[in-house]
Amino acid sequence: MRLCPQVRVAYLGVLLVLAVSGARIASADFVFGPAENSGPQINSSVSEIEPEPEPLQLWFARRLGATDWDVWTVSRETEDAAWENPAKHGPWTGADWNLMKVAPTYTTADGLELYFHADRNRRPEGYGGYDLYMKTRDNIEDDWGPTMNLGPEINGPYDEALPSVSPDGLELYFSGWNRDARPGGLGRADLWVTRRTSRDEPWGAPMNLGSAVNTPSFDARPKLLADGRLLFFESDRPGGYGSVDLYFMKRATVSDPWSAPMNLGPQVNAASSDEAGFLSPDGSTLYFHSDRPSGYGDYDIWQVPVLPIVDFNGDGKIDGGDVLAVTDVWGTETSLCDIGPTLVGDGVVDIEDVKALAEYIGGEVIDPTLVGHWALDEAEGTVAPDSAGQSDGTVMGSSVWHPDAGMVDGALEFDGVGTFVVSDLAVKSADGPFSILAWVKGGQPGQVLISQQGGGDWLFINPADGTLATECPGRVNRPLFSDAVITDGKWHRIGITWDGTSRRLCVDGEEVATDTQDGLASSDGGLMFGAGKHLAAGSFFSGLIDDVRVYHRAVQP
Repeated sequence: MRLCPQVRVAYLGVLLVLAVSGARIASADFVFGPAENSGPQINSSVSEIEPEPEPLQLWFARRLGATDWDVWTVSRETEDAAWENPAKHGPWTGADWNLMKVAPTYTTADGLELYFHADRNRRPEGYGGYDLYMKTRDNIEDDWGPTMNLGPEINGPYDEALPSVSPDGLELYFSGWNRDARPGGLGRADLWVTRRTSRDEPWGAPMNLGSAVNTPSFDARPKLLADGRLLFFESDRPGGYGSVDLYFMKRATVSDPWSAPMNLGPQVNAASSDEAGFLSPDGSTLYFHSDRPSGYGDYDIWQVPVLPIVDFNGDGKIDGGDVLAVTDVWGTETSLCDIGPTLVGDGVVDIEDVKALAEYIGGEVIDPTLVGHWALDEAEGTVAPDSAGQSDGTVMGSSVWHPDAGMVDGALEFDGVGTFVVSDLAVKSADGPFSILAWVKGGQPGQVLISQQGGGDWLFINPADGTLATECPGRVNRPLFSDAVITDGKWHRIGITWDGTSRRLCVDGEEVATDTQDGLASSDGGLMFGAGKHLAAGSFFSGLIDDVRVYHRAVQP
């Protein structure tokens, strides 16, 4: 059976794009659990900042004085163990505390080049307030060589700070403060990059990452992951959750452009300054520092678990169907299925992703992108509970519950005259990707399976021939028709998905129709099952509906 091809959303790797309190938030291939303080083994009554995780060590800086810091580490026996054995390294003064051993942000993968910033008060040979410097060594066992200023091509009469070097040493990202209106700058601080063609060549002229990334606000502290495909940074741009929020960008390969910046969302960002985000090497934990009030000191190290989205087909199970979803996109860059060797993936769907998925087979499904789920398994009553949210449905008309006759446990029978279910969940289709899925049996041409009050008939039966269709309202408002007959008296799993570019109809795991739209219209009306958007005569469904699901992502039904 050919599965409905995985949809890639408008931004690389992004499966969830919502509008919440005016802020665009996102999650790529994974979602974040609740933030928690990293505890007294790491945090103290002073400030701890700049966490840099390695598999068995965590590096961070602890305030020593008004401008000075010590560098500390904690360690652990295994990657599942707790951090312990705090140890101090240094002291280093001023901004030189960035000399953090071979911490991933500051050194090349081979550990032979180290980048850091320092202020002119401590290094008078500089060109501006803060300059970028480097050290080199011939062997990882050697001591670092002399400090070298990166020169006037990089440093100017401004502030250049907080560098992050790519593992191959060919890209260097940094923060540029526009103290004296740095040419090409867009805001109070911007993200910049300088490149070179080989390690033997000098760094080229810095390039501003442009208005797609930088804003008139403060955009700073780039943190490039070890494979060079994920970049975290912080910003106080409008629309965030606190004083400073964490954002990230992704690219499929190091040769591709960056995606649009995405806010990490309210699970990570609070009404505080949340800064210096960095993923652990296995991708399982995000570390950052924050001044949120429940810490031990002014700034503490915090951590957030990273949870995978591995129910690829949105059926509430992790099983062979999800394995088939991986094999269906084998060898591609499909980011949803690219979960190995870490949750960030490696840019291609291959055996590493099968190995990673195997760890979750048969396990509990944790998927915050599931925003509505009506199992319709009740035996009686007029309430259809929503187990994923707070949008319980109300059953209108003469309904008949069949607790043992559904495709997934029970189902609800609709009489084709006046029976329908109404909930207050609004599918805000203009805001980003979504999917609506259900099992259905029966029906007649012209009847509607799922609709939205004042919106569109999301899933209906073509009056001409009994095939599945959608009126999912695009800006060019035209129906999308398929050739898949669903009125044959058999159970069918039907779905409509929107990835930000394409509408897709799927039946029984196969894509049966697709088109592209330049955005969708939206409404605030509630979702309805078994009737058309206007409750018109002839739109009421006659048959069984089971297991209705709404996701804020494009799934593979």
